[in-house]
Amino acid sequence: MFLPKKITLLAVLALTSFTTQAQKVSRKTAATATTKQTAPAANSLLWEISGKNLAQPSFLYGTIHLVCPADLQVSEPLKQAFGKTQQVVMELDMDSPTMMQEMQSDMLMKDGQNLQKLLSGPDYTAVGNYLQAKAGLPIDKVGAVKPFILSSMLYPALLDCKPASYEATFVQMAQEQKKEVLGLETVQEQLGLFDKIPYGEQSKMLADMVNKEAEAKQELQQMLALYKTQNVEQLHSLTASSMFNFQQYEDLLLDSRNQHWIAGISQYATAKPTFFAVGAAHLGGPKGVLALLRQQGYQVKAVVQ
Repeated sequence: MFLPKKITLLAVLALTSFTTQAQKVSRKTAATATTKQTAPAANSLLWEISGKNLAQPSFLYGTIHLVCPADLQVSEPLKQAFGKTQQVVMELDMDSPTMMQEMQSDMLMKDGQNLQKLLSGPDYTAVGNYLQAKAGLPIDKVGAVKPFILSSMLYPALLDCKPASYEATFVQMAQEQKKEVLGLETVQEQLGLFDKIPYGEQSKMLADMVNKEAEAKQELQQMLALYKTQNVEQLHSLTASSMFNFQQYEDLLLDSRNQHWIAGISQYATAKPTFFAVGAAHLGGPKGVLALLRQQGYQVKAVVQ
């Protein structure tokens, strides 16, 4: 099945935005974590990594992947931190010339599954009408796409704006400063996560986002407001009442990936000062990137913006 170019372009953002949904997954409170490992001295999305065997500090920034342009803020301390580094590492290598081509082969559900088989008749009609009206995507062309990806593509409609992306902004800054962009994961690794969550559960969440649009918009606005406070611990333990999450897959979407990333972060930071940017939900908590870096012996300090 050859996917229209439009959906492939949308999916580039959708692929990097699924941890926006993962930010709703964790229901643990920060109070369960030890102060030493998980309680930063200040609220911040920007962190300096130093110590251990690093000749120069690296920096780590927690992103929210899709925001309205007015809410995308690149502060002076953030610009300075970015300028002190020699390479940029994000969840994916976002400037790879083969990225869209790689996505084409992994966006579809396996075993011939599609939304028409997974959804009830009314839900299939509702989702089809919504995708066409809000994203210009005919359901007969995209019905075999993994539902989690399709649900991520609804974020522009939920935001009521043409969204901007921190990842795209950092890629542009890297290109202007002639810095290499690299990734902690491959497209295949990220897309493969969607095969480990039953397609039926993904389809239900997609239908819920369509049928309960007002609630989905409200929850997204709550998350955006919390992001602006720069409290990564609260972001990690965002809400216990989300209607649009996969709590039972917290380890798959957050914890295991955090653990996997640490070796890469260490390797990149040891080689040269690096600017890291990952979803803010990955930073906090007892199994978050900040705690794991401290466990490895690094000094991790908040940079006030």
